[in-house]
Amino acid sequence: MRLTVASVFAGCVVLAGCSGAQRVASDAEVEESGYVRVVNPFEVRDSTGALYEHAFLGGLNVPRPQFIDIDGDGDEDLFLQEVPSKVMFFERLDGPEPRFEWRSDQYGGLEVGEWYRFGDLDHDGDFDLLAEERFSYIRYYRNEGTPMQPRFVLATDSLRDTSGEAIFADRQNIPNLTDIDCDGKTDLFIGRIDGTVVRYEEVDVDENNVPRFQLITERFEDIEIVSQFMSMHGANSLTFGDVDEDGDVDLFWGDFFEPGLLLIENTGSCGSPVFRGVPAGFPANNPVTSTGYNAPALTDADLDGDLDVFIGVLGGAFNANRSAADNFYYLEHQPNGDYELRAERFLTTIDIGSESFPAFIDDDGDGDQDLYLSNKIDPENPQSGSVYRFENVGTAQAPAFARRDRLPLKESYHYAPAFVDLDADGDLDMVMGSWKKQVAYHENTGTVSSAQFEETNPELVTLTRGSNTTPALVDIDADGDYDLFVGETSGTINYYENTGTATSPTFELISDEYLDIDIGRRSVPVFYDHDGDGDHDLLVGSESSGIVLFRNDGTPEAPAFVEAGVFMDDLPAFATPAFIDIDADGDDDLVTGSVAGGILFFEYR
Repeated sequence: MRLTVASVFAGCVVLAGCSGAQRVASDAEVEESGYVRVVNPFEVRDSTGALYEHAFLGGLNVPRPQFIDIDGDGDEDLFLQEVPSKVMFFERLDGPEPRFEWRSDQYGGLEVGEWYRFGDLDHDGDFDLLAEERFSYIRYYRNEGTPMQPRFVLATDSLRDTSGEAIFADRQNIPNLTDIDCDGKTDLFIGRIDGTVVRYEEVDVDENNVPRFQLITERFEDIEIVSQFMSMHGANSLTFGDVDEDGDVDLFWGDFFEPGLLLIENTGSCGSPVFRGVPAGFPANNPVTSTGYNAPALTDADLDGDLDVFIGVLGGAFNANRSAADNFYYLEHQPNGDYELRAERFLTTIDIGSESFPAFIDDDGDGDQDLYLSNKIDPENPQSGSVYRFENVGTAQAPAFARRDRLPLKESYHYAPAFVDLDADGDLDMVMGSWKKQVAYHENTGTVSSAQFEETNPELVTLTRGSNTTPALVDIDADGDYDLFVGETSGTINYYENTGTATSPTFELISDEYLDIDIGRRSVPVFYDHDGDGDHDLLVGSESSGIVLFRNDGTPEAPAFVEAGVFMDDLPAFATPAFIDIDADGDDDLVTGSVAGGILFFEYR
């Protein structure tokens, strides 16, 4: 039987790629650099005045959730994968409201590839872990600790079937574990990109006590899920749960080419499952629609005795840019059996979409630093990126931020602002990079206490090649005016000397491959006296190489930059560093944007 479902999404379709203050440190280590990750260093509120519970989490683009009680305290904690190889851990807080506190960016230091699933594979009462092994096999971590104190040990890099063959699982698909027929044996289900489901069942263990699985069928219940709207199938995520409370588990399916979450009800029983119905949009009372590729997870979030549903929107064929910020849905199970959408951003955090770029400026003259945060594409306006202003409503010593309006700018993408007094009139102007090859100049036509930026020169400089300009201004030769450095897509750095004056700059290209620096891709130069010796060192953010330090072994008048290695490599893709003494304690903290559209904060200790 070929099961199909008509897409319930209507509108334009754009084919896109899969896309109180607390101080808690990750897992919680201090970097050798002296910086420690802090998710909630101070209060930040959104445009409605609501507090971000995880302000500096870093943003989410493709959250893959699972809820389990990992510490044996009687409530289910949250695991969330946002990037390959790492799973974040959030501990459930006490109380009926579903609230979680971030504990780690990489739980237990475990490497999980492109997907993960917890389950009790060895039937000893604690959770083991399956994860994606490179080239689409299945890694198995056995929990050799206890339900209260887990300790994961790699048992094998590839689960195998009864013939000794490694079990294949497409890395873009997220499989699941359940005892589908209630016989006490674990079943492994793997969705294929053709819309079918493969079922394996545990039969015995090998000499290393690793479970072996027998292939039961390549076409479980003859399921073949194809979206009639596009007549296609693709990457998928499947999950089981008894949502209709009839004593057997039902099947949820999220597909790249399906804007909704599909439910196939188990019309059989615990011992004799039957999945023969037509996949239906979930929930029945008001089916969810998103940008596609929906990864569901079930838990009793509100502790009322029934299963609520969470959905990580990974972004499929329906303009994934729209879900770059609103991508973690919470649907509460109602007493009448319906489900009500409670949140599209279950974890509240600063998140403006994708590829965020922070810059700080005291734009209102009150003595503290305000935050400007730009993005690649605004989820609310796919025709342009935006620059958001977060006003510091606290003090220089005790900052607190509140999101205000976007800057009024011409439409463009990949905004990258930098602020200096370029015309030496006593206020800070804005120099703006973008996805193009130009760097624009926005003069501050307001005052020190009320900044107003007007684009007076859209082509302050134009790169000889490359795009995605990221400007940095510094008096590199100590002659009293600002020189200009520009990062770009290729990973090199362009150097323009100011041959004019402090009040009337003229930028002359000296090199479009400054010092032969090549960071890989998406160079983001920042000048900062890292070692406190009175001259400017160069730190370069990147798409995938973290931040690389080039130490200035010369003088303020004659710099000599020497590569000193990776300054901090455990950073998200598209690191965009800014150093700022945000709490006026005498040292500079590190703030960086990320590909996921949020901000990460590292306090210097």
